[in-house]
Amino acid sequence: MVDSQYYLPNDIGVSALDCREAFSLLSPREQMYSHFLSRAAWYGGLAVLLQTSPESANIFVLLQKIFRKQPAAELEPVAMAAGLTSEEYQAFLVYAAGLYANMGNYKSFGDTKFIPNLPKDKLKALVFASQSFKEQPGEMEALWDSCSSALFSLEGKQKQLGLGSKGITTYFSGNCGLEDAELAQKFLDFQKLSAYNTRLFKTEKGGKMSYEVRLASAVKSGTVCAHAASENQTKMLEGYRRSFTFGSIDAHKEGSRFWIKDKGPTVESYIGFIESYRDPFGSRGEFEGFVAVVNKAMSERFAKLVSSAEVLLPELPWPRDFEKDTFLKPDFTSLDVLTFTGSGVPAGINIPNYDDIRQSEGFKNVSLGNVLAVAYATQKEKLTFLEEDDKDAYIKWMLPSFEMQVGLHELLGHGSGKLFVQDDQGKFNFDQNTLINPVTGEKVTSWYRGNETWDSRFSTIASSYEECRAECVGLFLCLNKLALSIFGHEGQDAEDVVYINWLYMVRAGLLGLEFYTPESSSWRQAHMQASFVILRVLLEAGEGLVHLEEVAGADGRPDARIALDRTKIHTVGKSAIQRFLCKLQVLKATADVAGGRALYDGYSAVTDSGPHDFLRLRDTVLLRKEDRKMLVQANTRVQGEAVELVEYEGSAAGLIHSFTERFQEDAEQLEADLLELSKRDSPCWCH
Repeated sequence: MVDSQYYLPNDIGVSALDCREAFSLLSPREQMYSHFLSRAAWYGGLAVLLQTSPESANIFVLLQKIFRKQPAAELEPVAMAAGLTSEEYQAFLVYAAGLYANMGNYKSFGDTKFIPNLPKDKLKALVFASQSFKEQPGEMEALWDSCSSALFSLEGKQKQLGLGSKGITTYFSGNCGLEDAELAQKFLDFQKLSAYNTRLFKTEKGGKMSYEVRLASAVKSGTVCAHAASENQTKMLEGYRRSFTFGSIDAHKEGSRFWIKDKGPTVESYIGFIESYRDPFGSRGEFEGFVAVVNKAMSERFAKLVSSAEVLLPELPWPRDFEKDTFLKPDFTSLDVLTFTGSGVPAGINIPNYDDIRQSEGFKNVSLGNVLAVAYATQKEKLTFLEEDDKDAYIKWMLPSFEMQVGLHELLGHGSGKLFVQDDQGKFNFDQNTLINPVTGEKVTSWYRGNETWDSRFSTIASSYEECRAECVGLFLCLNKLALSIFGHEGQDAEDVVYINWLYMVRAGLLGLEFYTPESSSWRQAHMQASFVILRVLLEAGEGLVHLEEVAGADGRPDARIALDRTKIHTVGKSAIQRFLCKLQVLKATADVAGGRALYDGYSAVTDSGPHDFLRLRDTVLLRKEDRKMLVQANTRVQGEAVELVEYEGSAAGLIHSFTERFQEDAEQLEADLLELSKRDSPCWCH
């Protein structure tokens, strides 16, 4: 029996991402602009297959070839004739949908491999009985042979993404370890090069090591989208074009500067190598692109939050010197997503991720409203680990509280806090003679130098640490009456929103144990590690604030209950988060990597000692886990002078259909290119 965490269940949630109304309100020019940006995002997003695992691109091509010839409904009788049961055929559809939704065969949320929940010989029989195989038997058999072993393998480190012995990665060649990543980072810092759009490959000849840093670039000509609505958009797109053509992060930064200046557009977008969650070293970006339409009514709340930021920021628990010199008021909008490519779709974003731009020029925040509406909706019977008395309130207030948490997390979490820097000319952005560390009471003795960044210094813990800091800001400021009123919460309703926001976080900390790997003592998901750390901090606060116990479920199997004393949130809870948040900011600001690692790794430890056996609780969480929903996105296509929105049903078959129609124009050439790129890299994965 395969452990259930390595396959997707047949009843996994699949929902269509609704953007019809938002798209219909766009002008013809805006619809055309959205269409072409979406095409760029989808085609660029195929790079994620090559960034995920050695076999992902080949599996993708195999599935595309099968389903282009026979949609799911047409393939079903073929599957039955080949000996599959209806459950096994559904398992195949779910696997295919999962590969498309995650852009690879590792979960985007948790980095765990997933395999088809049916016997290998049954899947082979289906592939060989397909119309695509009948038309191209030699090519299809070779394609099956190239990926079928890896498709089902759960040997050793193949169970999860990681570096060296800890897992699989294609950001590094198979012979690289942590020491190689550290050496390459020092070289890149010295050369003033960013790692965001790179991969690292090591070769050995005659006992001599050599390293190859590969930049993502395609030296081809290109044109800027003719449907841009402003000069800023045109210059933004030109920067992106130069970045993708020549592999220049400086060009992408330049495009990002114009993007920040593009205030209040009707159609919002961003594209490039953005988030570093899946690089085991934490400094290389996964390709991502999104196109979305501004929801003006919801955006008004976020605009109010932005205008109140200068009142709320001083409430944060660190001295004024540890805050940015000036708060650069960003755009903060609620968006209905038309297109989001990459390995997953988040609920909110704060970008760009370039520290030098964020500190001195600004950033943008977005909350993805239609994603929140479907991805985080839940049913009472699926609510695990809560007391019965909490479930109705949880369902009622979860989305309003989560919307507020996203707003505070993105704007005042990621958007707050200064980094102390000494530039290449020796100039400091702080007074190193007088600045006092509020935690130690002594002078600040460490800072960032030259080209060092938050990601390059804190590397493997940077993403999760920063998510934890932002989540703590959200928890801390949601207690503020002004913040609550901005989101329309007063009186008892406001207290309920606070309670559910904090309850959501401690439950998330328990659920986070699913994403911890005991064999390598490592975490596979930045946000869930952050939630677990916060749970540990609040448990440590004591005084009955959080109660966590192991119980027997109604089915007789192990279960757990987590409860929060709402009368102690404003006292015990606030005080604990206040102290912890101050430490997080001070260690980050001063580039104190040793102190930051000691603090964060300490709270991240999952052990069977102490008041709670977290290793045993992890088994319980795995026993009762619910997989994340998969989202089906629409396509756009040009019909004469107009753009048509093509929608699909919220099912595995609908998700598959959306992908086979997405790349129709040049499918065969595109598939050949992916296979060629995959083949070119294949020698690099050997040890």
